[in-house]
Amino acid sequence: MCHDDDSAPPVPQIAGAAVSHEDVVLEAADGNRFAAFRATPDEPGGTGVVVLPDVRGLYRFYEELALRLAERGYPSIAIDYFGRTAGVGKRDDDFPYPEHVAQTTADGIQRDVAAAVATLRTEGSTASVVTLGFCFGGRHSWLAAAAGHGLAGAIGFYGRPGLSQDGQPGPLQRVGEMRAPILALMGGDDPGIPHVDIDAWDAALDEARVEHEVVTYAGAPHSFFDRKHEEFAADSEDAWNRVLEFLERRG
Repeated sequence: MCHDDDSAPPVPQIAGAAVSHEDVVLEAADGNRFAAFRATPDEPGGTGVVVLPDVRGLYRFYEELALRLAERGYPSIAIDYFGRTAGVGKRDDDFPYPEHVAQTTADGIQRDVAAAVATLRTEGSTASVVTLGFCFGGRHSWLAAAAGHGLAGAIGFYGRPGLSQDGQPGPLQRVGEMRAPILALMGGDDPGIPHVDIDAWDAALDEARVEHEVVTYAGAPHSFFDRKHEEFAADSEDAWNRVLEFLERRG
């Protein structure tokens, strides 16, 4: 698991921002129906953002993040991963996500990403779309850059770049297929993602000549981007500013 039930994005709310939001159900090309949360500025048109949550799928942390993005002018859709196995209904904190994560596939997730990208383009009046993911979602955000979505960029917080546990290729193995700039924001004290993996990811992006920035925050753990982690507030602020700068350049 990445963030706790009481975690929240360490991003200040913009008081008085004109934003609408709604729970929606999207449909992928294979007929899968999945839950999503959509936040839209009253004057849309900026870069759209598809938010890819951690292993728990869609919950409050990512709905709040979509709202914070929309307040800054970026139409956003946070998606769920488990429409194929758990349906589209709201879930409580006891949802047994591990058994559903085990049934996801990289192809299925990218089909769902494609549906969210298409929704932002057709209904949000934006041609420029970026993916933004965390942990499990960070990995799949980078993979989205190799999935033919025509993205303007792919951002990942503490995603694993290498092979999956079942040996499926990760971003590191598919770097030659990537057609969008990459931003990677990593914890320097993350036991699940050692420095050697981060360095290999950075080197592979260099070799493939993919525009990128890999930033490692010394001493920061996995899931440092959390309002509860006050000791990493400066790292979170820097990471958020880099996200906003990345989005501004892709407009």
